[in-house]
Amino acid sequence: MSERSTSTPPRPRASVHYPEIPFHGLLERAADQYPEAIALLYEDERFTFRELDGLSNSLARALRERSIGAGDRVVLYCSNRPEWIIAAFGILKAGASAVLISSALKLAELRHAVELTGPKMAITGAEGAEVAVEADLGEGLICVDGSVEGPGFWDLIASQPGQRLGLELDPETHEAVLCMSSGTTGLPKAVRHAHRSLCTGALQWKIALGMGPSDRLQTFTPLSHILGLANVAAGMASGAAHRLFSRFDLDTVLRNIEEDRITIGIAVAPVAMAMADHPDLESFDLSSLRYFNWCATPVTEDVANRFTQRTGVRWLTAYGATEAPVLSANPVEQPKRWRLDTPGLPGPDCEMRIVDLETHEPVPPGESGEVVVRGPNVMLGYLPEEANADAFLPGGWYRTGDVGWMEEDGWLHLTDRVKEMIKVSGFQVAPAEIESILLSHPGVADCAVFGAPHDVKGQVPHAAVVRRATIEVDESELVEWSGEQLANYKRLMGVEFVEEVPRTASGKALRRVLLERFNER
Repeated sequence: MSERSTSTPPRPRASVHYPEIPFHGLLERAADQYPEAIALLYEDERFTFRELDGLSNSLARALRERSIGAGDRVVLYCSNRPEWIIAAFGILKAGASAVLISSALKLAELRHAVELTGPKMAITGAEGAEVAVEADLGEGLICVDGSVEGPGFWDLIASQPGQRLGLELDPETHEAVLCMSSGTTGLPKAVRHAHRSLCTGALQWKIALGMGPSDRLQTFTPLSHILGLANVAAGMASGAAHRLFSRFDLDTVLRNIEEDRITIGIAVAPVAMAMADHPDLESFDLSSLRYFNWCATPVTEDVANRFTQRTGVRWLTAYGATEAPVLSANPVEQPKRWRLDTPGLPGPDCEMRIVDLETHEPVPPGESGEVVVRGPNVMLGYLPEEANADAFLPGGWYRTGDVGWMEEDGWLHLTDRVKEMIKVSGFQVAPAEIESILLSHPGVADCAVFGAPHDVKGQVPHAAVVRRATIEVDESELVEWSGEQLANYKRLMGVEFVEEVPRTASGKALRRVLLERFNER
């Protein structure tokens, strides 16, 4: 173990100047600097920065006429499409805050989000309008495609001029966006971000990706998730063009890289696995890509290497959270230093510590503990309010809930989630460690490991496994395979074969769902 003092922080990145502007100021600055540059590509449509700015200004004026302003919240419950971006920035320009809800959420989940956030109005797509009405959001409901009774989205925009409204707010404290946490271990919480924290996160993401006005990036993850929102905002901060997809389709994504000459690809774990296994991957021209970014989950090195060997495209890794969008990244300007075993070094203006899981005291380099952070991109806090008591340590350190360790010179390693660690006879077992071994088996296409209750040991590891179609594998083979590479207390006690692993939009395994299914058997 290193003798370095536990109080010595990792070497910091250079500080960044963050302009004192609201989050929507990123779009306004791009419209002023790159007015006729393409900001958004969606199917066959094209929008310039000037057009997005003007359309969101018109919507803001229409919302103001409907008595929406500072202190109000508006639900945005819609799939990926240009109207989502126009609506989100229109809500903010009206002075209100946007409650971002995934269009995949069902009635009970939407009702939970509505109870948490108390919105005054909702903007939905046709697929969510009926659900929104059932969740008591029908009054003043705006549907982006005009498929329900009530004011039409584009009619409202057409009724107002596109000039900017005068709006005074404090970026440091004025609530801008509420995202829903992933809910991997319990009911989702609402994550409250100020204009300042989102603007900071966008600029940090731009820096982490090394993005400039000549870049083109893709987004197919939901815009309601912090990753999708950060991609949009970093594109605006860079003057870069953004190809948006309504949903993920692998062939469409690969074909658009070729046709649009995409320079930055963004992928989460299931997408990376699908690309690495694509039978015709070599038939697509991916030569425009500078790299693919892997985020949201730790890298599966076998999958990453297989993709790179087949395409020549490397991976840039990064780490962030809904509560603090950008926390670490590999140094984009130094490709020779890129590594797959780590999400990189703490980002600019991000203070990071590893603390003991029980005492919360800092631990030395090389020792495992919880990752805690503080910086200008950290959220205002959660709803419900009582969730904040356990979210922060004294001094404003946000508890990420991630378990990891740090090298002497600051390289971060993530091993698992605090609440998902499996406690076997008092020993801590990281599900991700077992998953990485299972994924190295040629017969495993995907998997997730969770802790199942045990009368003697407290918990024991169980796995849900998706077989690879071309290779036969059974439970005993996988138990033996993993057992040969793990300590006895980490040994799998059961394997269930499933059609798919339940995951969040960002690719995180929903282990609580797997445990619920196990307990129901």
